[in-house]
Amino acid sequence: MKNSPLITILLGALTLSALASLVLCWLWMSSVRQHRELARQMSLVNNNRNVITALANDTLEYSKKNPAIDPILESVGLKPAKTAPTATNKPSTK
Repeated sequence: MKNSPLITILLGALTLSALASLVLCWLWMSSVRQHRELARQMSLVNNNRNVITALANDTLEYSKKNPAIDPILESVGLKPAKTAPTATNKPSTK
């Protein structure tokens, strides 16, 4: 029985296909792992954002009863700065 070159070619193709499958499987698993990590981080960021928003709202409610906290709220931009009333320009008399 002679060794056919077709068998050698098919075995080479099978080996290459198996190696390619391993590489693609590894890439898939690493991308899924990265996706899970990013989803976890996004969940933490959203949770922190909700907590900070609730804290800011509570602080604004507190400022209605105790206006002494207003300068702090103005410095962080939660409340607009109080401005002194501007004098209106009176028309000049002739």
